[in-house]
Amino acid sequence: MNTKNLLVELFVEELPPKALKNLGEAFTQGLLKGLQAAGLAGADAVATPFASPRRLAAHVTAVAAQAADREQLVKLMPVAVALDAEGQPTPALLKKLGALGADASVLPQLQRRPDGKAEALFLQSTLRGAALAEGLQKALDDTLAKLPIPKVMSYQLADGWSSVNFVRPAHALVALHGADVVPVQALGLQAGRATHGHRFEAAADPVQLRDADGYAPQLQEEGAVIASFADRRADIARQLQEAAAREGLQPIEDEALLDEVTALVERPNVLTCQFEKEFLEVPQECLILTMKANQKYFPLLDAAGRLTHRFLVVSNIRPDDASAVVQGNERVVRPRLADAKFFFDQDRKKTLASRVPALAKVVYHGKLGTQGQRAERVQAIGHAIVNQLRLATVPYTVEAKDEFDVLDSKVREAALLAKTDLVTDMVGEFPELQGIMGGYYARHEGLRDGVAIAIEDHYKPRFAGDVLPRNHTGTVLALADKLETLVGLFGIGQLPTGDKDPFALRRHALGVIRLLVEKNLPLALPELLAQAVPPFGELVTNPVAPLQDFMFDRLAVSLREQGYSAQEVDAVLALRPERLGQVPKRLAAVRAFSGLPEAAALAAANKRIANILKKSAEPAPAAVNAELLREPAEQALASQLRAVQPGADSLFEQGEYTASLQALAALKAPVDAFFDHVMVNAEDAALRANRLALLSALHAAMNRVADLSRLAQ
Repeated sequence: MNTKNLLVELFVEELPPKALKNLGEAFTQGLLKGLQAAGLAGADAVATPFASPRRLAAHVTAVAAQAADREQLVKLMPVAVALDAEGQPTPALLKKLGALGADASVLPQLQRRPDGKAEALFLQSTLRGAALAEGLQKALDDTLAKLPIPKVMSYQLADGWSSVNFVRPAHALVALHGADVVPVQALGLQAGRATHGHRFEAAADPVQLRDADGYAPQLQEEGAVIASFADRRADIARQLQEAAAREGLQPIEDEALLDEVTALVERPNVLTCQFEKEFLEVPQECLILTMKANQKYFPLLDAAGRLTHRFLVVSNIRPDDASAVVQGNERVVRPRLADAKFFFDQDRKKTLASRVPALAKVVYHGKLGTQGQRAERVQAIGHAIVNQLRLATVPYTVEAKDEFDVLDSKVREAALLAKTDLVTDMVGEFPELQGIMGGYYARHEGLRDGVAIAIEDHYKPRFAGDVLPRNHTGTVLALADKLETLVGLFGIGQLPTGDKDPFALRRHALGVIRLLVEKNLPLALPELLAQAVPPFGELVTNPVAPLQDFMFDRLAVSLREQGYSAQEVDAVLALRPERLGQVPKRLAAVRAFSGLPEAAALAAANKRIANILKKSAEPAPAAVNAELLREPAEQALASQLRAVQPGADSLFEQGEYTASLQALAALKAPVDAFFDHVMVNAEDAALRANRLALLSALHAAMNRVADLSRLAQ
């Protein structure tokens, strides 16, 4: 088959930067799949995306001018309907053939084949392969219709009458098969070979593309545009590192910002700028945020990670003298930094405590009250968590009492003040700084040790991979804050659905899980959830049961993402361990047990035992009667269980889960012998009940660490 490489480009007005990367990839993959579906491109065809602020393009290798013909077998109708009693074609058959472009002359070629319980007629025909213009037109139409456009706009075409809908107005369409133009159209445009380069620095306008393969180099040479998103991004990253190195500094790492800037420029040129050092008195988070969010600048950090007064700008032009561009950016950023300094200075004139009454005027949720009421609930939940930790501490000494009293006092103070930065000017301008600014203002006031850190850390972890709170007060406060959110919203029925989670409850649940697991806190999840309900009073319906299910679902997803198998996760979580901090050790024990030679047989036996106990019409007695153990195999199993169980239980209580499970390996031989030689469902009711008691005791002993039946194949 004669093939050439294909290029399709849609030239448009400036595309939304945050959507550009996805638009470029979707455009390319859509065209590739459409061409493959039409038989014009093979499975090994390579598609390369191009995306710049004013273009979406795709380069596809080995595209045929004409798809190969295909043989197809078309079902016509049942024989009983197609032929009359004499075997002649019925009018229904002739009509069907006519609709397919055939006539009675093909009757001898029709095939009889079974079709369910009846027999049907089939027509073998040749389906002519699609021409490139036809196949590409369909692929292009389908691709444009399915693009992940964040917001569609409607605009008028040049004829003054027609209008089309697209993400931005389109002005040119290119479709080249090798060096030949493919006659397709889209958005009111006819395909050609002309495109446009950089608005100001193109050497030629329009750029007349010679062929598909020369697209990127020709556009860069004549149009001053790096068409590839990936190449442009890599070029910006390289320039950022080189510019920072010249200053002995390092650019801030922000993949999302790098993507956005890549989507804003066609010919990147990184320049070094600076601002007055006096602005460094403002917390660096404020300065970094305003430079990144408002100006798309890259702040420069020193070796210790501290912000400096220098920053990098990615310009879209490369003048011989860039001083005007540098001065312009320095002039633009100065008022932004001055605003941040003004907010910071003004906010420090009031204490956090003086802002507490203002929280009563800030609505948190229509059904859950104000931020002031929320702060009171977080305070109460934090107090309950401290008490739960207090009860888990054994032995409880005078020193421990003093420690917990101090912790309780700090948690109460931090909980009362943690949300007050929501009513500061700085957080009003930059909501992303909530918590962070509270910590700065608390330190400025000289609040006691640990409270300021707790206020700053109480939102942590904010996202996957984020660090955890740094001290005990912050840990308790973060737990209380997330539990308040989860219990409150679950309690009023605001549950996540599908991919919609407007209150980020999945993230809050994972935050609670990480705090309990990674801090290995001695807190029981059911009790933790139950204690978070009373502070809401009559506002909520008790959500502990569905919330606990939700938490274990999120934990299961998280563990599988960490590399644990579904069987390992199911085995451990089937027991619903109350202390989530034990889960990693239980998983390690299950993995080690699975490697034992006896593991498969014991897991299978465990599953068999579970089924027997489940199907039994009568409950198993609480204890085994040794006098009713008649068969040698059941006597041996009972004896071995008495020998193994104390050691396994002791190891379990010590948290030695791996050793506890491994101790059970000695049960394999007697368990196998029991099932080979003992009839559980004996006719004698007393014997049957005693054997069920033995199996129940065995089942309980084997499933303290995990439900081993979940490991059975």
